[in-house]
Amino acid sequence: MKNKQEILEAFRKNPDMMAILTVIRNLELKDSWLAAGSVRNFIWNLLSDKSPFDCETDVDVIFFDSDISYEETLSLEKKLREDFPQYQWELKNQVYMHQHSPHTAPYTSSRDAMSKYPERCTAVGLRLTEESALELFTPYGLEDILNFQVRPTPHFLENEDRMELYRTRLSKKNWRAKWKNLIFKNT
Repeated sequence: MKNKQEILEAFRKNPDMMAILTVIRNLELKDSWLAAGSVRNFIWNLLSDKSPFDCETDVDVIFFDSDISYEETLSLEKKLREDFPQYQWELKNQVYMHQHSPHTAPYTSSRDAMSKYPERCTAVGLRLTEESALELFTPYGLEDILNFQVRPTPHFLENEDRMELYRTRLSKKNWRAKWKNLIFKNT
């Protein structure tokens, strides 16, 4: 797997991923995506000759809608977990998520939020369009994911409090236990 088309084809061939992407599309939430570890881990597993879909990986669904409250988001997440219990749903309205990143202005869209995730390899989103096409968003390209590189996004690099959060996050994730060939960089 060396390019965007091969990656998209791998997602399209996976029944679990297509089921998840269809559920997300059918929710009809504004600016919604399957994001972060859900997409990154699938690619890393595929490149590592492991089963690409990992039932233990959270299904990170993001959307951006100022008309949906935090409480309503929790209620939607609960319903997803009840209706599709085979997946580990995490539903996050990006309108509120800037609060988890120190010194960060409110996000303007899901794409804006993804571009400000801690790691470049995690700043990724995938969705199924109304026309059943797959759309992949990678603000920093695919190089980091394809090369098993973990490094901070420019947003995290520009602030020491965010970098402290980045380092703490990496120490808790223990990704190397799953993917031995990861390369960690601080720039």
